[in-house]
Parts: sequence; C-alpha cells; structure tokens
Amino acid sequence: MNRLHSKFQRVVKGYKAMRTLLAIAIGASAILPVSAMAHRGDADDAGAVFVMTNNADENEVIAYERNTDGKLYNARRFKTGGRGSGGNTDPLVSQGSLVLSEDGSLLFAVNAGSGEISVFRVRDARLSLEDVVPSGGSEPNAVAQHGNLVYVLNAAGSSSVVGFQLYHGKLKRIPQSLRFLSRNNAGPASIAFSPNGQFLLVTERSGNSIDAFHIESNGTLSPIVISPSAGAGAFAVTFAPNGVALVSETGAGANTSAISSYAVHADGSLVPISISIPTLATANCWNAVTPNGRYVYTSNAGSSNIAGFSISATGALTPLPGTIVGANANGATNLDIAISADGKFLYSLNSGNGTVGMFAIRADGKLTNLRAVPGLSAVAGFNGIAAK
Repeated sequence: MNRLHSKFQRVVKGYKAMRTLLAIAIGASAILPVSAMAHRGDADDAGAVFVMTNNADENEVIAYERNTDGKLYNARRFKTGGRGSGGNTDPLVSQGSLVLSEDGSLLFAVNAGSGEISVFRVRDARLSLEDVVPSGGSEPNAVAQHGNLVYVLNAAGSSSVVGFQLYHGKLKRIPQSLRFLSRNNAGPASIAFSPNGQFLLVTERSGNSIDAFHIESNGTLSPIVISPSAGAGAFAVTFAPNGVALVSETGAGANTSAISSYAVHADGSLVPISISIPTLATANCWNAVTPNGRYVYTSNAGSSNIAGFSISATGALTPLPGTIVGANANGATNLDIAISADGKFLYSLNSGNGTVGMFAIRADGKLTNLRAVPGLSAVAGFNGIAAK
C-alpha cells in the first residue's frame, strides 16, 4: 500500500512539473516583442523586395524581407560580382535594371560599369550568385526574361540587344542574336517580352520611338520594326497580361507626362489604343502593372507621387478617380516602382530621400501609404527595384 502511495505521489509531482513548464513556455511566448512574433509568423509568406545600389566600385543588391502587412524589414546586402555606373539620380535612365524571373526563382541585375549581367538564385529574401556573364555590348541598363530566353539592352555606343539561353540559372549567349537599334546612342530605356513570347519591345528616347522584334524559333530576333511613339518622351514599356503594351511618356514640359497603350500587330507594328492619357504630374518615366492586369501605375519623379489607371479588356486606359492615387514625401523623387507577386503592394525606389516607399493596393486601385523604409543613401546612384 505504501509503495502504491509513493508511486502516486511521484506521478502527481511529475504532472505539476509539466504544468509549470507549460505555463512558463506560454508566458514566454506571450511577452515576445510584437515584431518578433509577426516576423516568425510571416516566415511562410516569403515576400521580398530587392533594390540595386549601382555602385561604381562594387555593385550590390539590397534584399528586404516583406511582412504580411506589406512592410519591409531585415535588409541584407549581396554582391553582384560586377560594377555599376555610379552617378547620382537615375544614372541608368532605364526601367528593368533589376528583374525577377517569371517564377520568382531568379533575379537578374545589370552591371553597367563592367558590362555584365548577374544572375542570383532567390530563396525567400536570400540571394546566391549563380552566374556573371558579359552583356555583349556597352553599359547594359535593362534586362528581360521569358521562359528560357533572356535579352539584355546595351545603351552606349552602338545601342543593341543581345540574347541568352537560360539553363539552371546559367546564361549562354545565343549565336547571331545581336541586333542593333535604329541609331548609335539611341538612349534606350526599357525592354520587355510580350506575354506570349512572340515579340520583344524596346523604347528609344533619342528618336522617341518603339522598336519591335519578332522572336524566331531559335531565340534570335527578326529585323527591327520601328513605330513612332504616340506621345512625347517614350520611356518605359510594360505589357499587361492581355498583350497590350503600355508606354510611359515623360512629356515635353512641366505636367505633360502621360501614358499610352498599344496593340502589337503580327508584323511588329504598334497601333495606339489610348493616346497620351495625362498623369497630372511631372517626370513620369516608370510604370508597373498589377498581376491581374486590372491597373497600371506610373511613377512621377518630379512630383514624388504615383498615378493610377484602369485597363479595359481592349487595352483602353481610364484614369482612376483623381488620377494621383498615392504620394511619397515631398522631394522623395520616386524612380522605379514594383508590385508584389500577389498584387497587394506597390514599392517605389525614392532617390531624393534615400528610402523605399511602401503602399498597399486597395480593391478600387487607390494606394494606402504604409510610410517608407529609410536606410539608403540619397542621390547616390541607386537604380532598379523588384518585388515578389
């Protein structure tokens, strides 16, 4: 009997000890910092935003983890293995200098100073350098990818595009893929594949034109087809999922920035759909389309704000109410913009004050300002932003 009583007491003591340990554990989790709990809970989200320093001595990519509320934290730096161009505000004068692959598994960065393209493997917000290859020209300032094809835009000298085959994160130049633009020093600013992979478009600032190349079966390009821009100052070109091309126009003077949409015909010619819809802002150069193709946003550096437009099934553009749907701080000078893969958030690279602007995209297309993440060097040559 005594032996049974002793055994019972040991069981009770064990139960009490377990209950005490459980209470301590619960209490510890309850007093974790709010930010730590949020970050731990967001590990499965794997959202990230990437910004390129374009540093002339040693180019780097700064990677931010993204919380489920869209806010960024825990910045890390990763070397590209090449050199940027340096400079001050918008030295590359381009859109697409830092680009995620279609599936978000790879990140492509241009090294304008050393004439190279870098390829990173993306794991959440962590990067590992997979490849660095010569761009095939001088001062690469933009890159585009579709399937196993990658084309780079070389801005200086004999302005050109050059093609590469992509295989397991490595790039191999495609023989006979070099194509020159319409002129030397054409001021090319942007390059984009059509969603069906049949065309490659390039904007030329010097001639205010849009070049189209048909993609051949071996990955090379057809002869160039040149279409005049519908408005003044053609800069960034982006495609909506329905195949409509969207081109930002810097305009010919103050508050004359605009955006136009185009249909790309089978012969490579571009036919305007909506012509020069005003952004009601200054220095609109960059644009980004939501993954569902419902909205396109333009980044207006001169007025530090963002304009929004709806895209119809036919490609017609309609300004959202008020047109200006989000604003950074005065003097932010937002350059490149990017939208997260889930279509919930928009981010801007703000050269004027050295920040990354953060916005939530509402159902009606308007933007809610989530404030900005500091930590970048203002007016320090940063170019390129990508989001997943």
